[in-house]
Amino acid sequence: MMKILRKVLLVLLSLVIVLAVTMLVYGYYLKPKYEGKLRLQNIKKETIVYFDEFGVPHIYATTSKDAMVALGYVHAQDRLWQMELMRRIAPGRLSEIFGSVALKNDKFFAGLGIEEASAKAIAGLDKNSPSYQLTMAYLDGINQYMEEGTTPIEFSLVGVKKEKFTIKDVYNIFGYMSFSFAMAQKSDPLLTDIRNKYGMEYLKDFGIDGSFNTTKIKNAKDRPQEYAAISKSVASLLEQSPVSPFIGSNSWVIAPKKTKNGKVIFANDPHIGFSQPGTWYEAHIVTPDFELYGCYLAGTPYPLLGHNREYAYGLTMFENDDIDLYQEQNNPANANEYKTPNGFIAYEIQEKTIKVKDSSNVVLKVKTTRHGPVMNDLIDGLQQDKPVAMSWIYTQQPIQILDAVYALSHAKNKSDFQKGVSLIAAPGLNVMYGDAKGNVAWWATGKLYKHKEGVNPNFILDGASGEDDIKDFLDFSKNPSAVNPRWNYVYSANNQPEAIDGFLYPGYYLPEDRAKRITQLLNPKSDWDMVSVGKMIFDNTSSVAPKVVKDLISNVDQESLTENEKQALSVLKNWKGTNNLSDVAPTIYNKWIFNYLKNTFEDELGAENFKMFLGTHIMKQIIARQITNEKSLWWDNINTKNEKETRSQIVSKSFKESVAALENQLGSTVSDWTWNKVHTLEHQHPLGKVAALRSIFNVGPFEVSGSTEVINNLFFDFTDDGNYIVKGGPSTRRIIDFSDIENSWSILPTGQSGNPLSEHYSDQAELYNAGKFRRMMLNKEEIVRTSTKLVFIPRKK
Repeated sequence: MMKILRKVLLVLLSLVIVLAVTMLVYGYYLKPKYEGKLRLQNIKKETIVYFDEFGVPHIYATTSKDAMVALGYVHAQDRLWQMELMRRIAPGRLSEIFGSVALKNDKFFAGLGIEEASAKAIAGLDKNSPSYQLTMAYLDGINQYMEEGTTPIEFSLVGVKKEKFTIKDVYNIFGYMSFSFAMAQKSDPLLTDIRNKYGMEYLKDFGIDGSFNTTKIKNAKDRPQEYAAISKSVASLLEQSPVSPFIGSNSWVIAPKKTKNGKVIFANDPHIGFSQPGTWYEAHIVTPDFELYGCYLAGTPYPLLGHNREYAYGLTMFENDDIDLYQEQNNPANANEYKTPNGFIAYEIQEKTIKVKDSSNVVLKVKTTRHGPVMNDLIDGLQQDKPVAMSWIYTQQPIQILDAVYALSHAKNKSDFQKGVSLIAAPGLNVMYGDAKGNVAWWATGKLYKHKEGVNPNFILDGASGEDDIKDFLDFSKNPSAVNPRWNYVYSANNQPEAIDGFLYPGYYLPEDRAKRITQLLNPKSDWDMVSVGKMIFDNTSSVAPKVVKDLISNVDQESLTENEKQALSVLKNWKGTNNLSDVAPTIYNKWIFNYLKNTFEDELGAENFKMFLGTHIMKQIIARQITNEKSLWWDNINTKNEKETRSQIVSKSFKESVAALENQLGSTVSDWTWNKVHTLEHQHPLGKVAALRSIFNVGPFEVSGSTEVINNLFFDFTDDGNYIVKGGPSTRRIIDFSDIENSWSILPTGQSGNPLSEHYSDQAELYNAGKFRRMMLNKEEIVRTSTKLVFIPRKK
């Protein structure tokens, strides 16, 4: 019996060993190739790619076309799965691989018209232009990898059929990026419902007239339609998208007079929803007449962030309003027509087929008015007889995004660069610039426009009369900007620019917290260097929260406090606004803010709309201001008929509820309520939602410092459970010092590679969480000495 048992165990052990060896061999086969030799078509001369210790490719080629073929190939071997997801969103093709769970997303994006706008733009391209030629070379590299390289494990798990990448995919990716910047579809419907239900008096506390933006960047008879369904649906779609939306950002560029070494220092950290793989892929290209180190979106040939020895550039979100929603009117006698200033005309109707994995195809009928696509058939919750159309600048203006990003990355001087900026009609960006000659600048992109006086684009507009239509489009010269200002720096933190010609551009600007902190730090100091800028970009201190705390505490009834309530108030009174791992105050503060918001606004808004309200810029704007308004209509709880609540009652009630909730969540010792226990980050891969795959594909979870609206802006949703799961933050942190250009700094949230078997899948995560950096090397001798080497050899046809 023992002999039989030994034989069985030996066979089992042998099987385990064979399986382990097979998995190792298969894993090695699937890993990106960072060294050796490969033959490529359509390159003229041998092209060498050095991969540094963090997997960043440094591409040395004799021509730009050779470099772009190589870039496409190495980008695809690390990020092909991400490229595949990115190209599928705008045309509504996620259901083909994920099934009906992605159908709502597909219906919405297919109806927006991005694909049609892309086709129109491509038809007008100059096929002989360098921007087009180099794009095609990049796509050629992607397609050669797709044909000859290893298949990403995700393709096998979800069953992706390989298709060649085309220039239309590039435009569709830029189109999705542009839409994810927009905010109107999240806020305007909610504000309209509040106005229709309670009146304009209730909106005085919301600051929609721009009055809250004090730190500015220098320079119906029948029952009304309920619009909140738009906010709810669009927010949900972006939330569940496998590719995260763009949110906000910081950037500042310091002129030579304020730096220790007398050269420009450039800093940028675009805020984007976290995902795995992360947003940016870094690559360094060198040819005899060109050099650039850039951060690339998956599937796009030119970097949105970049630098070389001559200049550096980056971006933040402008947050201008480039979407308007219009209530249209059907013809009572013919539902296929809608009202215009010139009478009734027919809707344009287009049929689109959405393929759904393991199910029958879905035929989508997209109705379009003169303003844009009708939302009612694209999202749930709107009345079919009351059509709402979306007017979006991106699909209505000429799309020159490819030429624009080519120009940004190939500029010869500041003037060239500015011309590239002027080509971007949407999205609205603050494009930040600094150069080796000592220039600092920022320009706002976007085709800006005005309505007639009295039209408020924060609300759903009247589509039938023509009175609410766009009146004027403004010349680019009227866009906000600053070039070499006398205060010796430029910055942006998604806050509102100053008025131009007496006109404040409407938008969805974020509160002054980060802007105020940035200017507080920049103004007094004139000896900035990389180390001090590095500390600043990881700064966790709120310039506004201590004042909010003071206002809250002044409204607390302190006569009957428990011991823990007294301790909690003491902690807050001594708080300097920091959000470090061991701090207790931010745990108490955020719980109190959530309960104050809930007790103040949920009775009027209802649970669903309150949840949506928490996801808007308005909520962030309102906190510091509404608390100071003792006569705010929102204090009264409309559900208590015989009592009118006061500010003090609501604030005190919220405080007591917060302490009780924290005792229940974290124990009875106040000093144990540290921020690290509740503020955590896990980088989610689309397949990581499957429990068995989570540990393979996700990165984290980590305890992290930072918070919403500090410079280290790690933002989260407020929820009842008191856990602050970070949704997004700095998608990269970059610091470029023109006094030491070969040793500029960068860091990514996880790593360069999107391949979970690569050693560069998550090798930057710990550095990122600690506020540390890695070098963006430009020195060839050092690169060659410290890197692996992959050689591309021309393949004869």
